[in-house]
Amino acid sequence: MLRSMYAGISGMKGFQTKLDVVGNNISNVNTAGFKKGRVTFQDLLSQTTTGASGPTENRGGVNPSQVGLGSQLGSIDDIHTQGFSQTTDNPLDLQLEGDGMFVLETPDGQAYTRAGNFYLDTNGDIVNSDGYYLMGVDENGQESHLNIPENATNINIEKDGTVTYVDGDNNVEDNQQIQIAVFSNPAGLEKDGGSLYLESNNSGVPNLTDPETDGAATIVSGALEMSNVDLAEEFTEMITAQRGFQANTRIITTSDEILQELVNLKR
Repeated sequence: MLRSMYAGISGMKGFQTKLDVVGNNISNVNTAGFKKGRVTFQDLLSQTTTGASGPTENRGGVNPSQVGLGSQLGSIDDIHTQGFSQTTDNPLDLQLEGDGMFVLETPDGQAYTRAGNFYLDTNGDIVNSDGYYLMGVDENGQESHLNIPENATNINIEKDGTVTYVDGDNNVEDNQQIQIAVFSNPAGLEKDGGSLYLESNNSGVPNLTDPETDGAATIVSGALEMSNVDLAEEFTEMITAQRGFQANTRIITTSDEILQELVNLKR
């Protein structure tokens, strides 16, 4: 009896976590650059009541008899599929089509993001909503902040990340380029809040490259990549988690009723 109760408890814990992940996905359905999470489960150890035996001359083989002890959390994965596109016609709203992430310089080091809603600060640097610098290379190929002078007009960002504008002397400048970080295992990146990702021991070292090269994404100016959350899928997963949780509570209730009957035998 007690095994079934503990199995039910382990199932309840797993479905609680699944519901937490689904709730986070739904809450970020309109978050630019958000990548949905997914929960997988594994079975726990099984208790062997009868071991297996091989066939002999006079008798065939016998399979093992085992009782499972419940389920456990297998993994919580980030699904890095392409998000939905939203057109904004703002030249500093950038969408990545393909693999890779924008590189940002923060006070704590470099971070990475798929959220492409960028702005100009008072110094002309291209920053995100938290003031972190968008990184690229200058005309000498050196890593630097991307900067646009105050008197610049006709700002445009090409598909290959080249930043172009017309300066105060009516000269077209195109000596800066956005860099894209490509990871061998983007699912291994750690979420750091604020739509930021950090390099981890299992994400691989970022390969900084130009857009449209080495399998890196193409940059689309005037659009944003929204989240890849599908509400229909999430509501289906929510129902699955809810019913799974309810079913496991019924296991505990039924086991409790049977234990109560056993206790009532001595009267």
